[in-house]
Amino acid sequence: MSALSDQLVTYAILAYLVAMISHAVEYALGNARAVSARTAAPARELVGAGVGGAGGSVEASLVETALPSPVETRPSRSAARAALAGRLAAWVTVLAVALHLGAVVTRGVAAERMPWGNMYEFVLTGTFIGAAAWLAVLWKQPSLRRLGLFLTLVMVLLLAFAELKLYVQVVPLMPALQSYWFIIHVSTIIFASGILLLGVVPAAAYLMRAGWEQGRRSFPYTLARRLPAAAGLERLTFALHAFAFPIFTFAVIAGAIWAEAAWGRAWGWDPKETWAFISWVVYAGYLHARATPSIRRNVATWISIVGFLTMLMNLFGVNFFFTGLHSYAGVN
Repeated sequence: MSALSDQLVTYAILAYLVAMISHAVEYALGNARAVSARTAAPARELVGAGVGGAGGSVEASLVETALPSPVETRPSRSAARAALAGRLAAWVTVLAVALHLGAVVTRGVAAERMPWGNMYEFVLTGTFIGAAAWLAVLWKQPSLRRLGLFLTLVMVLLLAFAELKLYVQVVPLMPALQSYWFIIHVSTIIFASGILLLGVVPAAAYLMRAGWEQGRRSFPYTLARRLPAAAGLERLTFALHAFAFPIFTFAVIAGAIWAEAAWGRAWGWDPKETWAFISWVVYAGYLHARATPSIRRNVATWISIVGFLTMLMNLFGVNFFFTGLHSYAGVN
């Protein structure tokens, strides 16, 4: 089963790579108006169904910016090819996520435990959560499909890094982790991390698209000229972070309860605990800034990106460069 898991990871990386190339073809051949024309009808149906909450706000914004003119509903040959490449990219991404799921499941079967016992397994599972969440977003918001170029790029880079630098053989769970709190704490932190991983994609895309809409024509703003409207990207960023933050908060609290039971203290400023607290403060700051009318949306979005950088520091930097009670990376 361990060998099968390794093979499935390789196949998943290749599938994400094919999807990324297909998205790149769509991006190169298409135009923003053609995408809007193809996706306006599905978006209108979603709003008509009465989708509410933060997601509903995203959909409303996208419909407002996606309504085509009669001329736009007749795509050129180049636009038709772009549409075909985009549909291929979406279906290949579904295949990649299925292979990714198979890799996670077979890794767990081989280890006879939940596959979250080391840094490699954490990245493998967290990236799966992010990719699966992307498919859910794409199903509800087809007009966001071109974000898939950046999402699949992130998947390829993270999974390749995990395979090359983080990979460890399947081993039993170390005694310190053998607790029901392992499932509660680690599952929620991985789930929140996967959603926040997805959230950074529209955040970065929003900053580029907003710059493009403001007339900036230098790199990297030129990358965003074929992305959906900035307002919709910003609202999606907020929706994902607002969804993930309470889960992340619960994960930190569960970790403190587990620490009290295992080590006799709920909080000891261990490096990983410290950086988890830093991440929590930064993401709380983002949500506060987002809810404050006097703070510009691009400033708030930059705070969310800083939050993701602190998450990366907690995942990679702490495990590689610090020693503490959470030193379970398995790569030292």
